[in-house]
Amino acid sequence: MSKRRVAILISGRGSNMAALIDAAKQDDYPAKIVLVISNNPDAAGLMRARQADVPTAIVDHKPYGRDRAAFEQSLTSELAAREVELICLGGFMRLFTAGFVARWQGRMLNIHPSLLPAFKGLDPHGQALAAGVKISGATVHFVVPETDSGPIIAQTAVPVRDDDTAATLAARVLAAEHRLYPLALKLVAEDRVRLLEGRCVIEGARVADAALYNPSN
Repeated sequence: MSKRRVAILISGRGSNMAALIDAAKQDDYPAKIVLVISNNPDAAGLMRARQADVPTAIVDHKPYGRDRAAFEQSLTSELAAREVELICLGGFMRLFTAGFVARWQGRMLNIHPSLLPAFKGLDPHGQALAAGVKISGATVHFVVPETDSGPIIAQTAVPVRDDDTAATLAARVLAAEHRLYPLALKLVAEDRVRLLEGRCVIEGARVADAALYNPSN
């Protein structure tokens, strides 16, 4: 089986990165993590990647100042050197230019800790609690120039409890993210995700009629 070559971009601890690396260790997984790049030289995730024998690179954004295009050119050089086919963002705290996003259209994935399109941007857990929702979750989507707005590949639901804080909800959603992201990457790497009028259609997908009720009686 020919595996798709994947790079993961991180800025911090790389917990979703670790979940993807673990999934890709399986012989029947259709993707291989060939590179982890961080814009933060001190990112804890770099050590985690090295311990898993995944090549790493640092492209520090600070020397580039506000020249995002030059920063992205350095990223592109690293990606090209490893013949990367797909990108997964795992807590990568930099915004891309529209040109970079266009070059990776349909090939760059991101994960966000809410059921998009609800609660985009910062503090999604605080937003969810303030809104009083009973279900939150996580979303993997293709990256577009608008933040947290790309076509949705996969989602998972997490119940919101009456005594939740932003921290407790975040911890429960993060555990769900670690299951969701490898699944979404698998679907893309298997070429089962088709874009149709701005939304993702998943070939051969099975969806439960009632994945979650909250509250239940």
